[in-house]
Parts: sequence; structure tokens; C-alpha cells
Amino acid sequence: MPRVPASPLLLTAALLLGGCADQTAPTARTTPALTAQATGPTATFDATSQWDTGFSGRITLTNPGTTPITGWTLKFKFNGNAAAGSSVWGAGGTITRDSAGLYTITPNTWGGATIPAGGSVTVNYDGTGQLSGVNTCTLNGAACSGATTPPTGDTTVPTVSLTASPTTVTAAGNVTLSATASDNVGVTRVEFYQGATLLATDTTAPYSASEAVTSAQNGTRTYTAKAFDAAGNTRSASASVTVNITGTTPPPASGSINVGYAGTWLTSINDLRTSIVPAYYTDLNLAFVRPDTTYTRGSLAFDQSVAGFEFAEGATTPNGQRKFTATQAQTLIQNVAALKARGTRVWISVGGWSYSQGSQWANFNAQRVVDLAQDLGASGVDIDWESSGSSCNKADAATFSCSKDAEIKTIITTLDNEISARGLNMQISVAGWSTGAYYVKGTPWEEGKVQWGSPFGGTMYRVVKDLASRIDRVNLMSYDGGTYYDPREGYESYRAIYPGPIAMGLEIAPEGSGGAVLKLNAPAGTVYDAEMNTGTNNEATRYYNVDTLTTFLKNKGRPGDGMMLWQIWKERVYAPAPADAANVNSTGQKVCTILGLSSCSSTLPTLPPAQ
Repeated sequence: MPRVPASPLLLTAALLLGGCADQTAPTARTTPALTAQATGPTATFDATSQWDTGFSGRITLTNPGTTPITGWTLKFKFNGNAAAGSSVWGAGGTITRDSAGLYTITPNTWGGATIPAGGSVTVNYDGTGQLSGVNTCTLNGAACSGATTPPTGDTTVPTVSLTASPTTVTAAGNVTLSATASDNVGVTRVEFYQGATLLATDTTAPYSASEAVTSAQNGTRTYTAKAFDAAGNTRSASASVTVNITGTTPPPASGSINVGYAGTWLTSINDLRTSIVPAYYTDLNLAFVRPDTTYTRGSLAFDQSVAGFEFAEGATTPNGQRKFTATQAQTLIQNVAALKARGTRVWISVGGWSYSQGSQWANFNAQRVVDLAQDLGASGVDIDWESSGSSCNKADAATFSCSKDAEIKTIITTLDNEISARGLNMQISVAGWSTGAYYVKGTPWEEGKVQWGSPFGGTMYRVVKDLASRIDRVNLMSYDGGTYYDPREGYESYRAIYPGPIAMGLEIAPEGSGGAVLKLNAPAGTVYDAEMNTGTNNEATRYYNVDTLTTFLKNKGRPGDGMMLWQIWKERVYAPAPADAANVNSTGQKVCTILGLSSCSSTLPTLPPAQ
């Protein structure tokens, strides 16, 4: 999409009018300065160019005084869905963003720190979203508008009222917010908040928004509608809702888990309804999110270019980037809430093979990932770090290490710290390579005792062992390893270093590599735990079936362990399984029956690829 030049003059004027309006905490009434004479230093924001998904931002710091300003610090928050990148130039040196969305910019060390008397300096950056002004803006601790003389212009505030329906919620669903607003000149927008969190912005009457709620939100929720006019005058109105949802489905009594990855490409958000996804999936992992996503809280930008999801509603297509509408975004949130209310936990899965082959993981942004997970109402974040090129020393347990240990450890640590800092009840899982705990000297999984030559042998050993307390689950990718890879040995290698739940993975044929074909039933006479960890690399075809692997897991696994399927839409978006192989529905039903889950007769319907 070509970049379309903006009109700096018009955009600057618009941003200056809205630049000082406080959006972080809705207040009953504010009357900002409109046409005021600045006597102190000012900061103005505009865009030198803009396009559908972003803009080239410029900040001008002006010193109207008679002496230079040496040293400055600029702090601000964006209105709407705008966000800045991780670097600035011009007079800027560093830019940071805290968990509340407050940006801090400081100057470079080679001249940017000085704003000359009667002059100005500029800071440049690249941004995502649409630039519509800033708030909470200070320059060296003072308002970005500078010290001002009394304002002139329109000072009449709008009128606004708010209703919330229903006022009492007893089942998972939506709270609908409706606002009526008027002004002597005209209402420019109405913002809807839950507490201090911006839910949505509506620029046309009738003004409305909605929020999906589950039992996790039990209690009193306060909503606010904040109306703005063109002069920046505002008035707010509030309404409260009581959420009292009981009787949601608990995890299976057996304690076993059954994880289904749900790829988003060639699928629709409407495919995530409870009437479509079988209830025997205790967990659903939505794949995939970009590790370097620029998503910001409240933006609801669930499209491929920002979040990474490839749902048809927000896919990148030959005709351009599709964008989620407000209604579509709420539908996705509601479907997630309904699955959770039924008892299926929903996770976002970050990475995957395609998003792991460039610099995405080096630019992993835990803050943005958690923003996305919060807005979706996700139960947890799954890290599918498939970064290639990590080589391991194949030493003993005490000295074993791999070249990319620091990268994956930093990813898990920063994510866990971000979740903890927000006080969230959100879990972390990792997708473990099939051979990721292999090749440790002195163990039954030395190279040669198990499969030779795997380029990923041992790559997960250190992070899973050393950061076990930060990881709530391992989803073992026990497939794509060829006929000499035995998933039972892969499971045992992780179990030796990790005390938490492990889900043994299954993939419907044809697999991505290796050529193994997953069958449904065990050959006659098969013993589920025979011929494993013998010190020789045995051919494992006899045991590569849903029956044997699930029976092994049930009898040898620990409470909380279970199975995982890659992926529930595979036959829909790739190809049907071979005639003599396990398919998605037969696999799900067999796993359900052996693990003692519920609704084992359920099936995924046959759906065409979503376009």
C-alpha cells in the first residue's frame, strides 16, 4: 500500500486542538484551552505522511523564550489506536513505553538536548494506527501547550447520558452500552470506558459499544461514556452492571487436558463458536500471533498486519490488508468468552514456523503480546519459539547449553514479568520441539540412544529445566520426526526435567516432514510401553498411533498431562488424511474416550476454507 502524504498544516491544527484532552481517566467535565498564547516551551504532534496502517510521525519542540533550553524530557499518551515504534531520530535519542501506555522520549547526546531560544527541534518516528492526537502530555514536567493566557472560543460542554444492558448478567455474554450526546456546535466522538480502560470510540450517532463478560468479571463493573466536541470540551456519564455468573463448566474431572491448536489461516472468527468446536478440547490455542506485534491495548486491531492472526476477516490479501470492523472484533471476543464459559480455555499462540524465521523473536514485545491477550480475554500465552540455528554442546546436565538459550529465556522471563506486573491470572505454555530435551550426556536420550542428527536436539533443555516455575505447560510437538522418532521417549525426556503438565502432540498426516503417518488404532498385540529407552534407536512405526500414544500417556503420565493436536483445521486447509490414517475427528474422539473426557461423540463439521 503506497504511503499517502498528509497535510501537515491541517493535521497539526487538529492535533493541537485535541492534544491536551485527558483520556486516561474519564471526568465529569473539562474545558481545555482552545486558542491560547503559549509562553513556555511547547510540543506539537503531526504526521508527514500516513497510510492505512500507520504514519510517519513528527514532534516539534518549540522554545519561545529568550534563553536556550538545555535538556528536556517529553511524556505523552496517544489518543485512539496510534502507537510509536521502538526508535526515534532527529533530536530524539530514546523512546520507552510503560504498561499504562505513557511514552517517554529523551534527546540524543550529540546536540538534540538543546532547544535554541526562539527556535525549535524536531523528533521523528514511525507509528502504527491512525494519529488522532495525544493526551497527558508534558515537556519538562509542564503542559505541552506551554504556560497560557485565558482561553477564548467555545467553552460549552456537551450533554451525555449512558445506559447499560442488561444491568445484571447471569450468563456469559455481552454488556451493551448506549449513549445519547449533544452539543451546541456538535459532538465529535464518544469514548466508552470500563473503569479506566478504553473499550471503544464511536464518532457517529447512535453511539454504542459492548463488552464480553464471563465469570472472571463477577462483581460490579462501572462503565463511562465521555463525549467530546470540536473544541475539546467534554462531559461524562456513568452506569453500573452487576456480573454474577455461576455454574460454568470446570476442567474435566479426570484432570487430563486435550489441547487443540486452531490455525487462523483460511478460517473465520465465526468458526470459533461453541456449536462448532467440540467440547472435548479442554484448551484451544489460536495460531499465530507475531512475536513483534505492535498491538496496543484497546485498539482491537486483530488483523494480520498488526496482531498476526490470519482470519479471513483480517487477512493480508492480494487486494490489500483487510481490517476488523468493530462488530467483527467484538464477535471474536464474544466467541472466546463463550468457549471459556463452556470450559474450554483459549490461548494465543505466539510465533510458529513462519513468524520465527526472521528477526521477529529478537524484537519480541511482551507488553504488546499481553495487551492482545487481555483484550481477547485469553486464558494464557503459548510461546511457539521455532527459531532455527541454535546449536547445543551435547554435554552433561550440569554444563549442557545451546547458543540461543539466552533468547528463549529472555522471552519467557519478560512475558512472565509483564503478566505478574499486571496482576493477571494468565498462564504461559511453551511448544517443545520433539527432540528439544535430547542429547544430554549421561541420560537415556544421548544422541545414538535415540534419534541421530536432529538439528533441534536439546534446544529446549535449559529453558524448560531452568525456568520450570515460570512455565505452566509444555505442548510437546512429538511429530515431524520421521519413523525413528518415538513420541513416548520424547515425552520421557521432558518429564525428566519438568514437573508440570505435558501435552503429547499428534499431527494428522501428511506431516510437515519425516514422512511418518499417524494411524488411529494399535496393531494387534501392541504393548503400549514396549521397546522404548532401550539404548538403541528403534524404528517406532508400530507405536505411532493414537491408541498406543494416548494409552501410554494415560498410564504413564502424571495428573494434568494429556494430548495435543496439530491442528484442528488441518484437513480443511491442507488435505484430507490418507484413507488408512487417523483423521481430525477420529483422533479427537479416541483421545476423549481413552482420557475419560466428555462429549466424545462430538465432531468438527466439514467446512470449506474461508476466503
